[in-house]
Amino acid sequence: MPANPPQSALRLHRDLARVWANGRGVWGQVTAVSHTTLGLRFMATAFVFFAIGGVLSMLIRAQLATRQGAFLDTDLYNQIFTMHGSIMMFLFAIPLLEGVAIWLLPKLLGTRDMAFPRLTALGYWCYLFGGLIMLTALLFGVAPRDGWFMYTPLSGATYSPGINADVWLLGVTFVEISAIAAAVEITVTILRQRAPGMKLTEMPLFAWYMLGTSAMMLVGFPPLIAGSVLLEVERAFGWPFFDPTRGGDPLLWQHLFWLFGHPEVYIIFLPAAGALSTIIPVMCRTPILGYGAIVAAILGLVFLSFGLWVHHMFTVGIPHLALAFFSAASVLVAVPTAVQVFAWIGTMWKGRPELHLPMLHILGFFLTFVMGGLTGVMLAIVPFNWQAHDTAFVTAHLHYVLIGGFVFPMMAAVTYWMPLITGKARVRGVGEAAFWVILPGFHGTFFIMHLTGLLGMPRRIDAYPDNAEWEWLNLTSSLFGFVLTIGFAIFALDLILQATLGARARRDPWRAPTLDWAMLVPAPCYNFASLPVGRHLGGWARDVAPALARGQGVLAGAPRARREVLVTTAGDARPCHVAVLPGNTGLPLGLAACIAVFVLLMLASQYALAGAALWAVAVLVWVWVRAMAPSGDMRPVEIAPAVVVPVHHCTPRPTLAQSGLHALLVADGALFASLLFGVAFLSVVTQGPAPLPARVENLTVALVLGGAVGALALGAGCARAAAAGRGRARWAALAGGLCNLVALGALVALATQLDDPRAHARDALRAAMLGYVALHVLVAGAMAAFTADQVRRGEIAPPAAAGMGAGAARAWNSWQGFTALTALVTAVVFVVQAGAAS
Repeated sequence: MPANPPQSALRLHRDLARVWANGRGVWGQVTAVSHTTLGLRFMATAFVFFAIGGVLSMLIRAQLATRQGAFLDTDLYNQIFTMHGSIMMFLFAIPLLEGVAIWLLPKLLGTRDMAFPRLTALGYWCYLFGGLIMLTALLFGVAPRDGWFMYTPLSGATYSPGINADVWLLGVTFVEISAIAAAVEITVTILRQRAPGMKLTEMPLFAWYMLGTSAMMLVGFPPLIAGSVLLEVERAFGWPFFDPTRGGDPLLWQHLFWLFGHPEVYIIFLPAAGALSTIIPVMCRTPILGYGAIVAAILGLVFLSFGLWVHHMFTVGIPHLALAFFSAASVLVAVPTAVQVFAWIGTMWKGRPELHLPMLHILGFFLTFVMGGLTGVMLAIVPFNWQAHDTAFVTAHLHYVLIGGFVFPMMAAVTYWMPLITGKARVRGVGEAAFWVILPGFHGTFFIMHLTGLLGMPRRIDAYPDNAEWEWLNLTSSLFGFVLTIGFAIFALDLILQATLGARARRDPWRAPTLDWAMLVPAPCYNFASLPVGRHLGGWARDVAPALARGQGVLAGAPRARREVLVTTAGDARPCHVAVLPGNTGLPLGLAACIAVFVLLMLASQYALAGAALWAVAVLVWVWVRAMAPSGDMRPVEIAPAVVVPVHHCTPRPTLAQSGLHALLVADGALFASLLFGVAFLSVVTQGPAPLPARVENLTVALVLGGAVGALALGAGCARAAAAGRGRARWAALAGGLCNLVALGALVALATQLDDPRAHARDALRAAMLGYVALHVLVAGAMAAFTADQVRRGEIAPPAAAGMGAGAARAWNSWQGFTALTALVTAVVFVVQAGAAS
């Protein structure tokens, strides 16, 4: 790639800052879509939730310090321990890793922003509003109280009346919008926005870790969303998915929850491990040992993490063969973890470790996480698990893994990148004091819990008047718990002092070889004045930075006064086209607010009004997509001398939006697979009462579903014709919309004739699958209408025409095909169920 001629670094900086900066004032911050701003906002909000969760943990320790437990009443204690777990899992750990990835990935990959800035902003507002709904419920005494895992039947309407459980189900699902949005963002950014020449096999290990994390999020979060929606529908409308008296099964909830829950452990661990793989070589002045082995270990963890969920269900009465399989898998997962640990140790052995503050936290990680891993192997052994299940031993193991495997590495990461965040150097001594208070405070709190667990103390009890042997251990844990809290307070003080009183930091204070330090300190809103290429990769940041600042990379400056990023191929990172990103907007805030109104109306049981809120959501989504229409200068862009690429509206290659839709369809497919899992589980495993004979003849059901599938297949053909630009795209779009309308009518007619979904779980799952397909048909119809509108506006033209591409037609084509496929599978399920019943 030829180099651009050098330019004035100051002029480039001013031009780029004018285009990429946030607006002025409070509204400017509210409408910001910059990855730097939103990443920091995610992290700051997550730390606030961490502090709140920490306060709740202190209330728990105060309650357990004595046998009588007179500090809190039972109901409030149940709310507090449920909210402590929910906050730490859903409002701290996941959002913090999202924030780190959103803030850091573009800097490491050599680009200016994430792939979908407005989606980043929408994810943040959904996270904030969902978290505030849950905290407000705690303040008013109606917080969830059935544990952060919400096991049925305890969380069902019979045993948990009121809105407590609904707050968790709706609030967590609201927050998970943020997680899915982040997973899509991270996947597309890593695969399509790496610096030219940065092959997959050469990208930073942190990017590999985040790619594995995002893949697990796309597949792991949908089972939780599916389970939460099913349980909320059961509570609100009486559909018996988990009611054993009507063909349901409480264990279905456990399976769906832990299909998410165990991968989540590795979703939390992998970004932290990515930070370790980035920091350890810098602290040790040597390249990472075993790059290929670490990548293989990441892929192994991603694969194995989905075969472990029954690890949490060894005591529910599953067959011995299944116990043996999942026990072996739970032990096997220690192998790729050990590969990474030994690679890090080998890197330290090969290099010359310097005990800066980040390295202290890394040593704390080794001491803590390895102990947590060993107790995890113990719990993977079935006979021991039977004895320790639901005791304080499991609580201790969980905290050793999560605090050791996530919090210590994240503290190392924050202290490592704080100069890039704030532009300030650290106030010496405060951070070290925090570490030496946190480390003994943590082990004093949680190591003793192993002993109380082995002595038989159950989890989630608020008093133990007949067990004097636990009291001194619990009192000791509580005292050390307050020491741990003091340590975290000192850590927060260290960050505040650095941000406010620290001296100005020099560029690249760690002498790092990664692109994140090849920029101004603090990091500018645009990251790079010109984007790095192959010759800038692998060198020292301080040597690369001047050339990039003078515009000697590619896509230098902002000559067209718009936010531009370079899109590359997924494998070898060859330039494809320039993507024009949207500017600052309040649309994500408005959309998140409408979703929040929907959640609040559902909590108030105002279902008709909640439906009206969904119409507002649909209108804002239409406005959102309209803003993506082509406008302005569509001419090709010269990114380097004699290297010209098209703008994304005019390229025949897949755009960022198409790649994002494909990632979203992976999550959508996992959601559909969760419903299929529920059908299979209730049909094969559950021994409940048989359903009554079907009210509608099986032949009628098959004919109606076959007609719907046929209409959707015709719609898919129309979508392909519109995407390919063959014939008259407008007529293809209108015909596709008509096909979707016919299919939707057939599904609605069938739904009105099927058996009452409140009668039996089989009927409820049938109705749920029909609703899933009908929703997708409705969206496909809307996409067809949008495509027709784009043709009317002249925004879609055949590929041979100059200036325009296929617009929304290619996205509609992908969605329509997916919808037709899920409708076909649903029809097959109905036919198979009918055959089994007869």
